[in-house]
Amino acid sequence: MAAKQNLTVRDVMTEGAQCIGESQNMTDASRMMRDLGVGSLPICGEDDRLKGMITDRDIVIKCCAEGKDLNQVRAGELAGELFWIDVDASISEALDAMEQHQIKRIPVIDTGASHRLVGIVTEHDLARNISDEMLAEFVEKVYA
Repeated sequence: MAAKQNLTVRDVMTEGAQCIGESQNMTDASRMMRDLGVGSLPICGEDDRLKGMITDRDIVIKCCAEGKDLNQVRAGELAGELFWIDVDASISEALDAMEQHQIKRIPVIDTGASHRLVGIVTEHDLARNISDEMLAEFVEKVYA
């Protein structure tokens, strides 16, 4: 499968990513992931701006394994370093950012007037739109 010509992040992203509020707890996050059938959620603040990402692995490693009460840990506490990509960036730019930061999904921001979260690019989105060689290189770099 060859990469499609001139694709941007807008062309391949999963639209409508739902946020967990930064003050919501890990029980809420876990239920939201279950109900949406996803393994990660963007974290948004009171200002509706992206604050970070949380994964199911974060909940297990940083909460469950540490014996923390999921009802007491807030999403904002696990936000970590924030990486994102502009909606009009090229697929190559998205791949480079994901490889550099060794992340499997990246939030998409419209840096135009709204500067809001508009979607997310996942491994699945990439797999449908890039060559097998590009995908293999991505997997090698991210999972190394």
